[in-house]
Amino acid sequence: MPLKRSWVDSANTPEGPFPLNNLPYGVFTAGDDDEARCGVAIGEMILDMTAVEAEGLSPLDDDEVFAWGTWDLLIDAGPADWATLRGWLEAALAEGSDLADALAPLLVPMADATLHMPFTVTEYTDFYAGKHHATNVGTMFRGAENALPPNWLSIPIGYNGRASSVVVSGTPVRRPWGQVKGPDEALPRFAPSARFDIELEMGAIVGRGSEGPVSVAEADGMIFGYVLLNDWSARDIQAWEYQPLGPFQAKATATSISPWIVTRPALEPFRTSTPERERDLLPYLREPGPMLYDIDLAVDLIPEGGTATTIARTNYREMYYSSAQQLAHHASSGCPMRPGDLLGSGTISGPDRDSRGSLLELSWGGKEPVTLEGGATRSFLQDGDTVILRGHAQGDGYRIGFGTCEGIILPAIDKPAWA
Repeated sequence: MPLKRSWVDSANTPEGPFPLNNLPYGVFTAGDDDEARCGVAIGEMILDMTAVEAEGLSPLDDDEVFAWGTWDLLIDAGPADWATLRGWLEAALAEGSDLADALAPLLVPMADATLHMPFTVTEYTDFYAGKHHATNVGTMFRGAENALPPNWLSIPIGYNGRASSVVVSGTPVRRPWGQVKGPDEALPRFAPSARFDIELEMGAIVGRGSEGPVSVAEADGMIFGYVLLNDWSARDIQAWEYQPLGPFQAKATATSISPWIVTRPALEPFRTSTPERERDLLPYLREPGPMLYDIDLAVDLIPEGGTATTIARTNYREMYYSSAQQLAHHASSGCPMRPGDLLGSGTISGPDRDSRGSLLELSWGGKEPVTLEGGATRSFLQDGDTVILRGHAQGDGYRIGFGTCEGIILPAIDKPAWA
C-alpha cells in the first residue's frame, strides 16, 4: 500500500511518523488552555477532535465521545464506531476533501502541544513472551541447559501488574527503594535499587471485553491499538523477591507508554507470522494467520549533559507469542477482560547483542558494560539518564510511527525516618 496523500502537507513526508495511513489517537493540551482534548496526529499537526465534535462535524451518533479528554468512550463504543471514525478521518483529511476548509482551523501544531495519557488503564498485565530475552535471562541465572522454564514453549507466561503505575511518555521516573540482598550478604537490607533497568516492549490495548474464553482470532479483533511500552525494572529487588510468585515491587515503580495509540487498521499491511514452533501449541493458542507486526524498534540512552547513543535495535516480529495469543490465554480461565486493559508484550530482544531489549542483557548482568558516545559506560541506569524508545513500521514511501516513549531517572527520595 503506497502513501495516502493528505491536504495537510506535512503528512506527505516519506519519513514522517504520522501520514494519512496512520491517524493515531492521543490527548493534548495547548497554549494557556489546560483542558485536555482528544486529538488525531496528522503530519506535524493534531486535529482537535473535541473541537470537531463541538462544531457538529463528528461522524458518530453520540455527540459527547470526545468531550472528556480521553479516548475511553470511543474504545468502549466498539468496532462499528471505530471503523466509522477511521473511514471519516481518512476521507476528511485526504487530498481534495470537501472538509478541508472546515477542518483547517481545528488543526493545532504538534510543537505547541503537551501530550497526556490517551486512555484510562483498567488493568495491566505484562508477559515474558520474547524467546531471545527469556533465553538470555535464563542462561545468566540458570545456565544455558536450563535457560527456558519447562512451560515456556507451551504457554505465554505473564504476571498482573499495577495499572496505577502506568504513566505517559515524558513522566520522570524516580529510582525506587526496595528490599535487596546481594549474594555475599547474610541478610537483606532496604536500599535504593542499584540495578535499575528498562524493558523494550509493545503494549496492546483491549477494546472489547469478554466474560469467557475467546479464540485467538476473536482476541485479535478485541485489540483497539498499540503503544510503545517501557517496563522499568529494579533487577536487584526482583532477584530477591521473585521466588516463588514472580515480579512484584521490582516492576511497580512505573511503566511508561507512548502517547499515541496506533490502531490495528494502520498496522494491517505489516502483519507477519510468529516464529516456527519448537513444540506444538494447544489448539486454543493456535493462530489462524499472521498475528505479529513488522515494527522496527530502537532504544536511545542519553546521560545527563551528554548525547544520545542508540544502544539497541530490534523488531516486534521477534516475539514468540503475539498479543492476540496472550489475550486468548488470559481469557482462557474465564478471567473477564475489560476495555482499557493493557497487555505488555514482554521484552523484545533479537538474536544479536545489539538487539537486546534490556540493559540486563546488553551488559550481560553487568559483566560487559555498554559504551556510550563520549566514552561513558552503563551496566544499569544512573540518575539523570534519559531513555527513549522509538518505533515505526516501514511502508512504501511512508512510515507508521508511534512517537517516542521516554523518561528521565530521578534520584531516590531521602531515606524515610521510619525505614
